[in-house]
Amino acid sequence: MNPDNNPRRRLNNNHRKPKITTIAAIVIIVLVVIIAGAGIGFFTASIQSMPSLKGDLKTAAASQIFDVNGKLITTVHSVENRVPVGINKIPKSLQNAFVSAEDARFYQHSGVDPRGILRAIWSNIAGGAVAEGGSTITQQLAKNAILTQERTLKRKIQEAVLALQIERQYTKAEILEMYLNQIYFGQGAYGVQSAASVYFGKNVEDLNLAECAILAGIPKSPNYYNPKSNFKASIERQHVVLDQMVKYGYITQEEADKTKKIEVKIVTHKDEEVTIASYFTNYVIQNLIDKYGANAVYKEGLKIYTTLDIDMQKAAESAMKQLPNVRTDSNGIKQPQGALVAIEPRTGYIKAMVGGRGNDEFNRAILAERQPGSAFKPFVYLAAIESGMNDSTIIDDSPVSYGNWTPMNYEQKYFGKVTLRTALEHSMNVATVKIAEQIGPDKPLYYAQQLGISTLVLKGTNNDRNLASSLGGLTRGVTPLEIASAYGVLANSGVRAEPMSIIKVINREGKVLEENHPKEKSVVNEKSVNLLVDMMRGVLARGTGIYAQIGRPAAGKTGTTNDYKDAWFVGFTPDLVASVWIGNDSDGYLQGVTGGSIPAKIWKQFMTAALAKVPPHDFPAPVNLGSPVAPQKDGVPTVDPKDKEAQKEMFIDGLQQVNPTENLPNDKSNTQTQNGKTEDKNTSKPDANKKSDNLPPALPPVPARTENRERTQ
Repeated sequence: MNPDNNPRRRLNNNHRKPKITTIAAIVIIVLVVIIAGAGIGFFTASIQSMPSLKGDLKTAAASQIFDVNGKLITTVHSVENRVPVGINKIPKSLQNAFVSAEDARFYQHSGVDPRGILRAIWSNIAGGAVAEGGSTITQQLAKNAILTQERTLKRKIQEAVLALQIERQYTKAEILEMYLNQIYFGQGAYGVQSAASVYFGKNVEDLNLAECAILAGIPKSPNYYNPKSNFKASIERQHVVLDQMVKYGYITQEEADKTKKIEVKIVTHKDEEVTIASYFTNYVIQNLIDKYGANAVYKEGLKIYTTLDIDMQKAAESAMKQLPNVRTDSNGIKQPQGALVAIEPRTGYIKAMVGGRGNDEFNRAILAERQPGSAFKPFVYLAAIESGMNDSTIIDDSPVSYGNWTPMNYEQKYFGKVTLRTALEHSMNVATVKIAEQIGPDKPLYYAQQLGISTLVLKGTNNDRNLASSLGGLTRGVTPLEIASAYGVLANSGVRAEPMSIIKVINREGKVLEENHPKEKSVVNEKSVNLLVDMMRGVLARGTGIYAQIGRPAAGKTGTTNDYKDAWFVGFTPDLVASVWIGNDSDGYLQGVTGGSIPAKIWKQFMTAALAKVPPHDFPAPVNLGSPVAPQKDGVPTVDPKDKEAQKEMFIDGLQQVNPTENLPNDKSNTQTQNGKTEDKNTSKPDANKKSDNLPPALPPVPARTENRERTQ
C-alpha cells in the first residue's frame, strides 16, 4: 500500500501544516513589533534630543586653517556678511525663482511634501545616484537655522518635525522671508541682500530677472555655481532656473528666452585684501562647506589642518610675479592669467596652489580646462612604450595627411628618421602623430585616464578619440591640478596618489570630524614609467625645456597651443611635481610666449626655492640597458661605444620590442633626397582609423577642428 495514500498519514500532515503556519505568523508578528518598537523608540529619541525652535544657538567661533607643518595660514572669521531685508523688499521674481528651483509646492504643503519626497526617490533611483533631496524650503530653513548639516536619519526626522512646527507658527511669507535671509550664497554672503551686493553691487530690490535666476541657482552648490569662481556653470544653472519658472507658470517661454540672452555683469572688488594662499584656502573652505555646511565653517571654530606648505606657497606666489602684464579686460582683470599647482608625488599632498593673480575669485588651478598642447605627449609615448617600443625605436618624421588635416612641426620642416627619444625631446608633432597612428589613438587616452585625467570626451560627435588628441587638441582640455597629478604618477614610478588638500578637521570640542590618509594605487608598469622619465629628462637637458634646468635630476614637458593661446611647463623631481599654465581667460594670444619660455622660467624659480632645503634625489634607473647609441647622424642612430655623449638603448622585460626598421607608419622606404629636401615617393596614406587592442573602435578621421595643433617650443 502506498504510504501517501494512507488516510491517517494525510490527517497527520494536515494537522502539521496549520501548526507551522501559526508559528511562522507568530514569528513575523514578533519581528514586526520589534522593528516597529525600535522605530518608534528611535523616532521618540530623535524628537526628545531635538533643539527647541526657540532655543539659543552656540556663540559663533572662528575656524582656523593650518599648513602641513602646523603654521596658521588664515582665520575664517565668524562674522557673517548678512543684511536682513523684509519680504516687501525682495523682488517677486526672486521669490518665484527660489520657489521654482527649490520647492515648487511651497504654497501647497504644510512643511513636508510627500509628493516631493516620492519624486526625489524616483529621480535618485532612475539616475542611479543621490541627485535630488526632496527637502522643502521650510525643512531647509530648519536645517540651516537650527540643526547641523550631518546626513543622518535622526537629523532628517528632526528637520521634518521642526518644519511642521514652523509652518504652524509662521505664515508662508514669513517663512520665505526668513529662508531668503538665512541661505548661504558663497563668498561669505548670507541672505539675498548680501548676495546681491557681493555679486552685482546692487540692493536686492534692484535685481533684474536674469540676476534673480542666478542667485536662485547658487544655493544648490555655492562652491560650484558661484558666479565669481565658475561663471559658466552659474549661467548654465540660471537657464535651468528660468526653465523651471516657465514650467510652473511664473514667466512665459518668451521671457525666459529673452532673459537668457542678457549679459550679466559680476562685480569685482579691487580693494579686497589679497592674503597668502587665498585660492587654496577658498578651495578648502568651499569643500568643507559642501560637506559640513557654511555654519560649521564660519561659526563652529573648526581647526583645519591642510597639506599646504606655507614656504612653498610663498615661493609659488613669488614665481608667478613673472607673468607679463599685457592688458586689463572688461572686468578689470589683468591678462594674461596663470596658475601653478605643486603636489608631493608620494602622498598626493597639494603643497602650493596659485589660481591667478589674486584680484578675482576664479581658481584657474582647479577650474580652468585649457588645451594642454604638447604637455599631453608623454601619454602618447607612455602608450608607445607599453605597446613594445623603446627610446631608440625609429619613426619617420616626414609629410603625411589625414583627410583635410596635415600635421606640421613648429619649425615648418621635417627631420626624417628619428628615435622616440629625440622626437619627445624636441616635441616633434608629425612623428608623435605617426606613433599614435601606429598604436591606435585610443591608447594614449586610456593611459591619460589611468594617470588621472578626467576631462577627456570619449562619446558624442565631438570627442577626443582621434589622432589630433596626441598633440593635445582636446575637446575640453585639462586643468593644472589634474595634469600635475598625472605627471606625479611618473615621478612616483607608476603609483598614483590621489590629490588631497585636507589632512584633519577637528571641532571646538576636540572631536576629529575627518582624518585623511594618502590613497595610492599602482596604475601603470613601473619599468615603462622609468624609461619614459629618462626620456623626459632629455627635454630639460637638450630639448625644448632647457630654461627649466634646476641643477638636480628633473624631467618635464613643454606645451604651447596653436596661435599661442596656452603655454605650459609641467615638470617634476622625485620629491615634487608642479604645473605652470599661462593664458588669457577669454580670447586672446600670448604674443609669442611658449611653454619653454616664461612657464619654464616660472617653474624653475619655484622649484629652486621650494626644494632649496631638500637634498637632491635621483630617479630610479631604467633597467636592461642595451648598447650605447651615439647621437643621430642623418636621423639614424649609430653604435659607437667610445662616444661619451651616447645614449643607451633601453629595453623592458615582458614587452615585445619593435624592430626600428620594420612596420613603421608611412615608412618612406623609397624616399629620395635632392638639395637637402625630402621628396616623398610613397603616395599611400596611413589608416587614420587604426584602433587600440582591447579598446573601443576609434571614430572617423580627424576633423578640421584639430588644426589647433601643438607648437614645439
